Amino acid sequence: MKKAVVTGGAGFIGSHITGALIEKGFETHVVDNYAAGKRDDRFHKQATYHEVDICNFDALAPIIAGAEFVFHEAALPRVQFSIEHPIETFQVNVMGTLNVLKAAHEGTVKRVVFASSGSVYGDQSTMPLVETMLTMPKSPYGLQKSIGEQMCRLWVEVYGLSAVTLRYFNVYGSRMDPNGAYALAIAKFIRLKKEGKPLTIWGDGTHSRDFTHVHDVVQANLLAAESSKVGKGEAINIGAGRNRTVNDIVAAIGGPVVHEPERLEPAHALADNTKARELLGWQPTIMLEEGIAELKKEAGVA
Repeated sequence: MKKAVVTGGAGFIGSHITGALIEKGFETHVVDNYAAGKRDDRFHKQATYHEVDICNFDALAPIIAGAEFVFHEAALPRVQFSIEHPIETFQVNVMGTLNVLKAAHEGTVKRVVFASSGSVYGDQSTMPLVETMLTMPKSPYGLQKSIGEQMCRLWVEVYGLSAVTLRYFNVYGSRMDPNGAYALAIAKFIRLKKEGKPLTIWGDGTHSRDFTHVHDVVQANLLAAESSKVGKGEAINIGAGRNRTVNDIVAAIGGPVVHEPERLEPAHALADNTKARELLGWQPTIMLEEGIAELKKEAGVA
């Protein structure tokens, strides 16, 4: 069996990637320090779990060694969290990524697939967002992901490692975290509705995002790992190519609304996914309305 490693594999997106790798017959190893907690629905009996922090190179390197692919999902996510905790997030999101790349090179890994974010673009005046645009992050998190992308390119040039970066756009789907101050918006809205509470909107609700289903993100990762057209550190948008406002999301979920002061974040995001289609043969398959209906059904809300 070929070996694959998923850092952050006990998290939202990472657990879905882990399941897909198992289905494809990989000997799948998960590296996670469970900073986001442990959830039974994110664990797979067929995977091997290592409770290791990616900032600990000596513990990380032997796990990565000899892997065919490394899917680097581990991070301290969320824009607002990074604004409040810039040092802590820099340590994990930058130095942790450095450790993954160094371990992958020394461990003769075939390819690293790095999870980046559409937040690297910042607040652009032109939509859709294209990979050739100058990145202008508006948060420590966006900056940290941008640095990670540059490190991937450098490890390709200097060390000969094969790597590709996927810029995720507002991923949603089953196993999202609906709790806490930094919960993903859709999951949090559904939780509030289930609890009979009003849905909280930061600002006037006109901010728009390109919501992308986790199933489509997983497929992009599998394609990026095996595509012969990538590996030189390319950055590729993984977004549905359709942006919707927060007000649209609230309307789809239904219920009363309350407003809180606007937070520091880009006003709009919309991915141009032409590059993903051309290089990976990828395309989104799940419409937002379909995805929200599925989540509402799972949560038992009408």
